[in-house]
Amino acid sequence: MTDDALGRLEEALDHRFADRSLLEQALVHRSYLAESDTVESFERMEFLGDAVLQLAVTRYLYDTFPELPEGELAKIRAAVVNERVLAVIARDMDLGRALRLGHGEELTGGRDKSSILSDAIESVLGAVYLDAGFRAASQVVLAKWTPVITERAKAPGRRDYKTRLQELLAQRGQTPRYDVSDSGPEHAKAFTATVSIDGTVVGTGSGTSKKQAEQNAAQAASEAIDAGTS
Repeated sequence: MTDDALGRLEEALDHRFADRSLLEQALVHRSYLAESDTVESFERMEFLGDAVLQLAVTRYLYDTFPELPEGELAKIRAAVVNERVLAVIARDMDLGRALRLGHGEELTGGRDKSSILSDAIESVLGAVYLDAGFRAASQVVLAKWTPVITERAKAPGRRDYKTRLQELLAQRGQTPRYDVSDSGPEHAKAFTATVSIDGTVVGTGSGTSKKQAEQNAAQAASEAIDAGTS
């Protein structure tokens, strides 16, 4: 890691660290520990940064969308605080360039792995919080997350349900599996889709096309998860 890489990251964050060692610590992946004298990875700071991110986004949603009920606010938050979105924002900041990785992780493309980038950006937010407090960390969050929040909030109830389900499950480290069957004559086929999580069916839907059936199954599964029944 070079001072130049740290400086560019500070520019991307629009935050100059009073204690730059916090930023350095926030960029140490656990794979680096075995190859250096460093004794701690960014995992504890990531834990802190996750809470900072959740609170900053939650407060922004609460203040900005007073007309939305709790359920819709939760949907928007889940759509913008997940591995995929975090990794996209981290890539936009070129955060991967500044990471400290072990040799093996370096060789396998660790600087662009979504799992590492999403963890690292949370760690960096934790470092900003430790360096300058919640106000400064919240300013970083809002600068980076407001555009995606605005996009997701346009029509939270009318989104692509397959994408919605994917985002929900990413929070739980799970992925959906779709199975589709059809019946009827070629000119009037009916499709039925089921979506499963770890072998358990959590949603069923039907439609006049495979895509429609999968969307309806994903909607049923998303609503079941939101209701806490899955």
